Amino acid sequence: MIWMRQLSRWAVLLVVTVAVTAPLTMLGVPSAALFAALVVGIVLALMSLGPARVPRPLGLAAQGVLGVYIGTMVQDDALGALGDDWALVLGVALSTLVLSVAAGALLGLRRDVTPLTGSLSLVAGGASGLVAIARELGGDVRVVAVLQYLRVALITASMPVVVTLVYHADKTRSAETLKQESGAPWYLSLGMLVVLVLVGGTVGRWIRLPGAGLLGPLALTVALELGGFSFGLSVPVLLVQAGYLLIGWQAGLAFTRDSLRAVGRVLPAAIALIVVLGLVTAGLGVLLARAAGLTPLEGYLATSPGGVYAVLATAVETGSNVTFIIAAQVVRILMMLFAAPLLARAVVRATRRFGAQSRAITEDSREPIRVAD
Repeated sequence: MIWMRQLSRWAVLLVVTVAVTAPLTMLGVPSAALFAALVVGIVLALMSLGPARVPRPLGLAAQGVLGVYIGTMVQDDALGALGDDWALVLGVALSTLVLSVAAGALLGLRRDVTPLTGSLSLVAGGASGLVAIARELGGDVRVVAVLQYLRVALITASMPVVVTLVYHADKTRSAETLKQESGAPWYLSLGMLVVLVLVGGTVGRWIRLPGAGLLGPLALTVALELGGFSFGLSVPVLLVQAGYLLIGWQAGLAFTRDSLRAVGRVLPAAIALIVVLGLVTAGLGVLLARAAGLTPLEGYLATSPGGVYAVLATAVETGSNVTFIIAAQVVRILMMLFAAPLLARAVVRATRRFGAQSRAITEDSREPIRVAD
C-alpha cells in the first residue's frame, strides 16, 4: 500500500537522522538536529528513498516553534545595539546585494543562462519571493529555484563546520542562561506557544512579511518579552528539537535528482560563485565585528548570506547577541526583496536593448521548489 511505503520512508528518515544527530551533539555542533536533518534529507532525496516533502502545515508549525523559542532569548538590554550601528548593518547588506548581483551577472554570461535568470539566482535573500519574481518576468523558474536552494543548503551545511572549527563556539553560555531563568507552568507555556504560532504566522502572511512562519511568531514573542507579558514563557526542549528536524527535512527533501538535472550544466560555476560569496561576506562579518564591538562569531552570523533558520538557531545555541543578529538578517532579507524587482526590471530592459531573450518556462518549472531563507 502507498501509505505503508510512505510510513516506512518517514521511519527511515527519522531513524537515520537521530543516528546522525547523536554524534554531532557529542562533538558539540550547534543545532545538531537541524544540520543532521538537512544532510540526511538531501542524501535520501537524491537516492529517492525519502518522503516527497514535509507537509506544509508541519513546516509552518516548526518555523513558528523556532520563532517563539528564539524570541524568548531576546533581552531588552540588547535592543540598543543595532540603533548605534544601523548604518554599518545597512552598508553590509548593501555590499552583500552588490556582491550577489555581480556573482549572478557572471553566471548569466553562460550561453545556457540568461542575465535575468543569473541575476535572480544568486541574490542572497528572500528565496521564495525571488522565485515568484522570476516567474513573472520570464526567467527560468527551475534554475532560479534550484540555485537559490543550493545557496541556502551550502551555507547551512557549512555553518556547523565553520562555527565549530573556525570560531570554536561555546555552547555552555546558552545553557547557563537558560538554567537561570524560571519558566512558566508547562500548560501556560504550551497554550501561549500555540497562540503565538497561529496568530504570528497568520498576521505575518497577511502583511506579506518575508519568512512569515518564523518572523511573525518571533516578532510577537519579542514584543511580549520586552513588554514584560511573557510570564516566563519557555518552549519545551522536545518541541525545539522536533522543530529543528522538520526545518532540516523541509529543506533537504526538496533537493531531488530531477531538480539537479534541470541545472546540471551550471552547477559547477554556481557552486564556485556561492563559495566565493560566502567567503567575502565572512570577511564583511570580520569588519562588522570590529566596528560594532561584536565577537567574530556574531559578525559571521550577522552577515551570513542565507540559511536564516540555521543562523538564528546557532546564535541561540552559542549564547550570541540574538537581537543584533536577527535585526541584521531581517535588514538583509528585506533589502534583497525590495531591491530585486528593481534589479530585475533593469536587467530585462538591458537584455531587450541588446537583443537577448529569456528562456521559456517549461511546464515542469511552473511550480517552484519551496526553499527556506
